[in-house]
Amino acid sequence: MPLCSTLAGQLEQLEESVSVLQIVPSIFAADFVRLGEEIRRVEDAGVGMVHVDIMDGHFVPNFTMGTPITEAIRRFTRLKLDHHLMIEDPDTYAPIFIKAGADSVSVHYEVCRNLDRTLHLIQEHGALAGVVINPATSTRLLENVLDIVDYVLVMSVNPGFGGQAFIPNSLNKVRELCRYRLERGLNFAIEIDGGVGPENIAEVVKAGVDWVVAGSSVFHTPDAAHSVREMQRIAEEAISIRV
Repeated sequence: MPLCSTLAGQLEQLEESVSVLQIVPSIFAADFVRLGEEIRRVEDAGVGMVHVDIMDGHFVPNFTMGTPITEAIRRFTRLKLDHHLMIEDPDTYAPIFIKAGADSVSVHYEVCRNLDRTLHLIQEHGALAGVVINPATSTRLLENVLDIVDYVLVMSVNPGFGGQAFIPNSLNKVRELCRYRLERGLNFAIEIDGGVGPENIAEVVKAGVDWVVAGSSVFHTPDAAHSVREMQRIAEEAISIRV
């Protein structure tokens, strides 16, 4: 995979993560009054990453956190910070979030005028680069960047709000990406975001997802740590029979 030499350590971690399922709690659903406590709970449950949604109120009809939140989380935890930029100007802001502490940054296919350049920009600033596709976007449009990306994020809801119902066709996209990865000998991770919980995570990981973003199904429960462990248990039971 053509990455800068400065990313060698991150690449090794990525190669491990492709074969090891990760539950990635989304702090968008956390209680921000107790954000540090919320993060500590899922960290104690054994997660390796947390998902940070950045929205600008233009690309999506919602507005969320900026770099001060990233900086605060970075000081508080050693967990990997997986940033999802739902913004119109990722070329300007991706380096800023990386400087603030982001370890991986994903940008939307739908907003990037020069996706190849944007992905390389993220990698050159020292983070893993991901591309995101909305529910109406075909995986075929990514064929020319799959040898560049470190991961692909499939949106299984329309971006902008938490708590939405899972879109089943998302799993067909996951299977297509798995086929591309196998046929071309690539090693990008496949991530999914939206509407995943204990009731459907088995189906999700069987389809081939490596990183499962979970917001409401983790933080809108009485015990976030227990929810993470339960989803991990269900996923591990299903992972041996991926289809």
